Amino acid sequence: MLCGALLVVLAVTSACQRDETVNAYGAADKVWQLQEIDDQPVTFSATLRFPEPGRLSGDAPCNSYQAPMTVPYPWFEVTQITATRRACPALAEETRYFTTLKAMSLSEVLGDTLILSTPEGRNMVFTAGG
Repeated sequence: MLCGALLVVLAVTSACQRDETVNAYGAADKVWQLQEIDDQPVTFSATLRFPEPGRLSGDAPCNSYQAPMTVPYPWFEVTQITATRRACPALAEETRYFTTLKAMSLSEVLGDTLILSTPEGRNMVFTAGG
């Protein structure tokens, strides 16, 4: 009886740990290149990756970064970005990128296009680059 109860607990625990983030819905194993913010082409380079369940990372205009990603798809939430601290002429663009990324609340993967958005109509469009 104890053995059966243990198996049930293990099954429930492993089911709870299943990746339900955007990573599991087509975003993994790709490097997403930022193309647009709020329907306007960007003039700087930024990438987004989902290297493992529960994490995102990338390169902003000046620094590399990472953050936890635990909300289920199609939700998107970035609250705590950890970034390196290099200075460069594009710090204003980087601040814009991080601020906009933190504002996003929905995600949609359409083949090689990733769209992050808000109910208010803000958006970020990325395309797969590798």
